[in-house]
Amino acid sequence: MSSDEPKPARPLWPALRHGLAGRCPACGEGRLFARFLKPVAACPRCAEALEGHQADDFPAYIVIILLGHILVPTMIEVNYLFAIPLGWQAAIWPTLTAVLALAMIQPVKGGVIAYQWARRMHGFARG
Repeated sequence: MSSDEPKPARPLWPALRHGLAGRCPACGEGRLFARFLKPVAACPRCAEALEGHQADDFPAYIVIILLGHILVPTMIEVNYLFAIPLGWQAAIWPTLTAVLALAMIQPVKGGVIAYQWARRMHGFARG
């Protein structure tokens, strides 16, 4: 394919849904991650090259922002409604933060990779 020929479309929303689910943004079938946060080099189903991503720290920034918007209002509301002792709060909030961060980081990283793939950013610009 020459540089003058139009490249095939890569719809954003289906790719994001696949990435958030931990699936290949191209086919939606193959696994996106080989380990918890280690993406596969290529999709095992469609052979789409996935090593071109440059997610870096962006998924962690997104998770931090989301956690702040979820936990701060929740903490304020819980403190307003209930008289939970400070010792219990010192155990509850950090634990909840860690659990939510671990639950969110892989889907968010998958979404970032899928976004880069759909928009042909970084190493995905060639295909």
